[in-house]
Amino acid sequence: MIRTSIPDSIERGAFSDGVHSFSVRASSGDAPDFFQVYTSGKVAEIVLVVSGLNAGTLKATWGLNWVTASEEWREWCEAEAFMVFYNGTKPAVGRVRVCNG
Repeated sequence: MIRTSIPDSIERGAFSDGVHSFSVRASSGDAPDFFQVYTSGKVAEIVLVVSGLNAGTLKATWGLNWVTASEEWREWCEAEAFMVFYNGTKPAVGRVRVCNG
């Protein structure tokens, strides 16, 4: 699993399941109400849209090619997408430094 962040205010970053690469982008740079997950390099191939961010009424809508994915995979993909949307990328496992004093 690889995650990257992108400096553009709408493009939030990317993640991978080891087979496919996905990009996450917000609906706007300021107070976005939804975000999209799409296959990297193919903006038209929407994997997931999560709407209702400002209203607090979250709704996940899956793209036609992805709605039949397993429930477990869709839960994983949604969790990864939220992480990238809110935080960008996080350090890879084994590359975290901790200071105890």
